[in-house]
Amino acid sequence: MIKQAIISGVVFSSILLVGCNGETEVEVLDDSKNMENEEILSPENIFFSELKDEITIAITEQTAIEADSMMLEGNLKELSVSVGFLKDVKVDDTLIQQIVEDSIKKVSETENVTINEEDITIKIEKY
Repeated sequence: MIKQAIISGVVFSSILLVGCNGETEVEVLDDSKNMENEEILSPENIFFSELKDEITIAITEQTAIEADSMMLEGNLKELSVSVGFLKDVKVDDTLIQQIVEDSIKKVSETENVTINEEDITIKIEKY
């Protein structure tokens, strides 16, 4: 339980966001502040929060990988998404790539965000 809370805190605090207007904005959220800041989240923060949740749920439902063994981060300007896994977790890169692409498409439609597929970068890393 504590491991999951630590990983969750790391995930929230590792999200780097860049606004659509070209101005760099770094917002670090941890679990204790997340609920307090929910009303003041920008559309970009909301998009990545929804995307993180969708990717986490999809990966855990479609694979044997547990949520506490993943780390997600990304930014909207280049739409890059990094999915990190513990070194000992066996990962099918092709399946994870497809899950992330499907999740981006689903959240984009839900949040009414237009994304050019050529601008999407997905990294799968081990840590």
